[in-house]
Amino acid sequence: MMTTNCHSEVNRIKTLLLKRPEAAWRDQGSVDRQWQKLNYTGRPDYNAACREYEAFLGLLRNIVPEIHFMPDTAGTGLDSVYVRDASVVTDRGAILCNMGKQQRRGEPAAVGEFYASLGVPILSQITGEGRLEGGDVIWLDDKTLAVGEGYRTNAEGIRQLQKVTRGIVDECVVVPLPHWDGPHDVLHLMSMISPIDRDLAVVYSRMMPVPFRNSLQARGITLIEVPDSEYGSMACNILAVAPRQCIMLVGNPVTRQQLVDEGVRVWEFSGEEISKKGAGGPTCLTRPLVRGEWTLPAGKTAAS
Repeated sequence: MMTTNCHSEVNRIKTLLLKRPEAAWRDQGSVDRQWQKLNYTGRPDYNAACREYEAFLGLLRNIVPEIHFMPDTAGTGLDSVYVRDASVVTDRGAILCNMGKQQRRGEPAAVGEFYASLGVPILSQITGEGRLEGGDVIWLDDKTLAVGEGYRTNAEGIRQLQKVTRGIVDECVVVPLPHWDGPHDVLHLMSMISPIDRDLAVVYSRMMPVPFRNSLQARGITLIEVPDSEYGSMACNILAVAPRQCIMLVGNPVTRQQLVDEGVRVWEFSGEEISKKGAGGPTCLTRPLVRGEWTLPAGKTAAS
């Protein structure tokens, strides 16, 4: 059995789950049949997306020692490239989600089958009327979860999550999400916050409920504010690969400079096809299975 350990959004990633566009998108014809129905902002170019993804993967390979790739599976579509959303990972195994987006309902079962092949234990699954997506679930520390309640994750899904994590977490902070652009748009809790270190997070405060924002500051977390001009270019979707080491989309210079000023090492990639058109940045593209403290393997240096 694989031991999962991921009660953190910032500890160094040791084991990672990904799904390449070749497995999720398949070809340009598949993209053309799906993108409008999935509310993508534009028609993705399949070949360009594959090139972008390989550049992103190149950054990850220099940092993460163990990467597993989901295969092409029936019942999944373009959105399955965003592997974070179909499960939540705890130190006792994975919780399979129940997607709020109808077209993504087949993803948790596919992820569950792949986890079984890896020996990842399945702790539970969100069922019935419960809805839960991984992009709405954030570890604030190893005993505290924050969960966004909105169009993708509902109260029943949160109730089931709280029940199954009893004894694993001490507190589950429920964060009401705004209507924003409505139920057909993608809006997760991670649309407004990306933890960078235990005491540092990138946020878009205009979207945050005041009690939640105040609670972050009460925990001693410094907030880096994303400007309005960079929210649409996904400056708030940043993957911490280790404390104060992160990957973000290119084209957000104000947010990037604020990170550098806080002593953060930043790597960038172009995500015009794989991220911006489907509203899924580097956190959405990745599902860490194990995070922990360790040093880079001998001879490895993180690309810049």
